[in-house]
Amino acid sequence: MSTPVTPAQEAAASTPLKKTALNATHRALKAKMVDFGGWDMPVEYPGPGGGLIAEHMAVRTGVGLFDVSHMGEIQFRGPGALAAIQHITMNDASKLKDGQAHYSALLMPAGTFVDDILVHRLSPNDYMLVVNAGTKDKDYAWIRMQVGSFPSIHISDYSSYYSQLALQGPRALETLSKLTKVDLAAIKNYWFTWGTVAGIPNVLIARTGYSGEDGFEVYIPADEPTTVKMWEALLEAGAEFGIRPCGLGARNTLRLEAGMSLYGHEISEEINVFEGGLDRWLKLDKGNFIGRDALLAVQAAGGPKRKIVGLEMVDRGIGRDGYDVLSLSGEKIGTVTSGSPAPFLKTNIAMALVPASVAASGEDVIVQCRANAVRAKQVPLPFYKRAKK
Repeated sequence: MSTPVTPAQEAAASTPLKKTALNATHRALKAKMVDFGGWDMPVEYPGPGGGLIAEHMAVRTGVGLFDVSHMGEIQFRGPGALAAIQHITMNDASKLKDGQAHYSALLMPAGTFVDDILVHRLSPNDYMLVVNAGTKDKDYAWIRMQVGSFPSIHISDYSSYYSQLALQGPRALETLSKLTKVDLAAIKNYWFTWGTVAGIPNVLIARTGYSGEDGFEVYIPADEPTTVKMWEALLEAGAEFGIRPCGLGARNTLRLEAGMSLYGHEISEEINVFEGGLDRWLKLDKGNFIGRDALLAVQAAGGPKRKIVGLEMVDRGIGRDGYDVLSLSGEKIGTVTSGSPAPFLKTNIAMALVPASVAASGEDVIVQCRANAVRAKQVPLPFYKRAKK
């Protein structure tokens, strides 16, 4: 007997995948393509010496290039923009200067996550929020519902106007410097500016990324000729440093090594800010915002009951997403939120949600890897941290 198909599944199956301006380019490179949040995206690029591990190592030791044009961009304009952003996000956007960005999150009233985001201050009355691809429509609808009636503000979804390319790795600055007269070294981490790159004017150049390495994310018009021109120019400029086009597979292993959270894994509507370990970006003293009261209550009650921890496999085995975490006595105590081999560290790592008491003890645990009980030790996050120059 076949399993009934729900109307939502039927609609999703009949909806064509969205494509970035580089879709034909990825296919010409024989990239393995996957459905990622409704987008047709490259997961890795095969070929001699290619694949996920080669892409991962290129970013750690040289430079890699990612198409992240599936990400969403939502703009807040008007005298009421800051007040609206302060109401819906957990970080303090009033501290931002023109040309500065910060990591933040949209929170539910329970102090759990709608999404994690980047907030860019373009000017005192103009902000750009970068949101995750798979949650963009949900985020935009939620934002409109929360602050759409706020005075003196215009909220627009400009996602279809931008292509976003991420150049990541210790040779990213040298690579990008070949294509622009902008003093890239003067751009501090989580700051941005505008300039001409590869002959393309008015490019937003941000010193941000999701790899644990230095790097830049550039925002350009989403038409195919402009995007392909930038992609090819970056690959040519980075050739001497062994640049590789990189897919979502390497993006995931890189962020995991760097202990960076992923929506739907370490961040969700069931995990609060303290449990997710993201409270260093939480500014409870900035004034009222959605989720603040619930988080103050968690704090008053002695802290979270669960915590995200880092695990390194002691026995042979890979702790994959969703695997059970057990105590040494065999009792189920938690779940792996993200796990994979770590190509640069040459070990198997995972992040897991476990009781706060277990996190505090630092005790070893068991990860149930299918039929195998694999011992793992708790290790500090992040697993990998790049050396500062």
